Amino acid sequence: MAKKEHTAHTREPLIHISKRADIPFWRAWLIRAIAILIAFLVCGVVTFLLVGRNPLDMYKSMFEGSFGTSRRIWKLVKDMAILLCISLAVTPAFRMKFWNTGAEGQVLVGCLATTATIFCLGGKVPEWLLIVIMFVTAVLAGAIWGGIPAIFKAKWKTNETLFTLMMNYVATNLVAYFLLTWTPNGSSTLGRLEHGSLPVIGHEYLLIILVVAVLTVAMYVYLNYTKHGYEISVVGESENTARYIGLSVPKVIIRTMLLSGALCGLAGFLIVGGLDKTITADSAGGQGFTAIMVSWLAKFDPLVMVLTSFLLIFLDQGAAQVSQDFRISNAFPSIITGIILFFIIGCEFFINYQVKFRSTGKEDRA
Repeated sequence: MAKKEHTAHTREPLIHISKRADIPFWRAWLIRAIAILIAFLVCGVVTFLLVGRNPLDMYKSMFEGSFGTSRRIWKLVKDMAILLCISLAVTPAFRMKFWNTGAEGQVLVGCLATTATIFCLGGKVPEWLLIVIMFVTAVLAGAIWGGIPAIFKAKWKTNETLFTLMMNYVATNLVAYFLLTWTPNGSSTLGRLEHGSLPVIGHEYLLIILVVAVLTVAMYVYLNYTKHGYEISVVGESENTARYIGLSVPKVIIRTMLLSGALCGLAGFLIVGGLDKTITADSAGGQGFTAIMVSWLAKFDPLVMVLTSFLLIFLDQGAAQVSQDFRISNAFPSIITGIILFFIIGCEFFINYQVKFRSTGKEDRA
């Protein structure tokens, strides 16, 4: 018997990994802060070894890329607002564990609907009415584009990840088709639209920032303090539990994706009416995919997403400035950004799990 106990003891794993039941809020953010600090130290070493420049120069360049001038600050906040808007759009679906990877296409159809409204009605109706119609058509287009995969998921259990992803390509080609239709010379370049510009309040970006700020608070309240938000959480935890307490799972799925698509359409409306004043196949700029990371890093909390969206835009804008100041390829700043994101994402493991090593020494002999 003693021999068997000794054998079992020697086979005990060196490392035990177990899921944390809970972790204090302050400790989770302390782990994240330490991860970011280590990431910047590693980036400094990499900068010195590969570029031969003082790491402090790189950090200074990154900071100046986002905060060096008032124009850069406005650009930072504007880009952050658009990314945050799209991130808020995908969050209800993610809380429901409906993996909506189609935000890029939903934003694009919102841009397309807005542009089509301007193209067809610009100069024919009052500007205020044109803007109202732009808003309605963009939101409806986004909702329809988000509702299609939701219906297939609810009725026939299709894979929502692949379905929404493929619809991105459909949306891109729809934009390409209409650009060819609207440009008789075949250039596919529509140019700046003369009508449908959103009103300017103080600064050209201020209205967009205010809209997204209100949306952030509204989404936080919706997800945490309303019946619909509760139903989304229940369906996300367990569809069987949702059915047991009398919820209609298909109804919740479709309703939530209609909301998600509608908010993506709103983002498209803001991009065309408030920023670009035109449309291209790249109007969404890949932000539909970046929004997935923003939402996930924030644990689907709308208020925390303000910080995560700021971080990603700051890294992107700062990396571009590093490339310009150091006169190096865009690849190097991307490496620096990747290292920082690697540490930020990796630290979530230590927040959700605890690592224990096998006891040794006197405890083993006991």
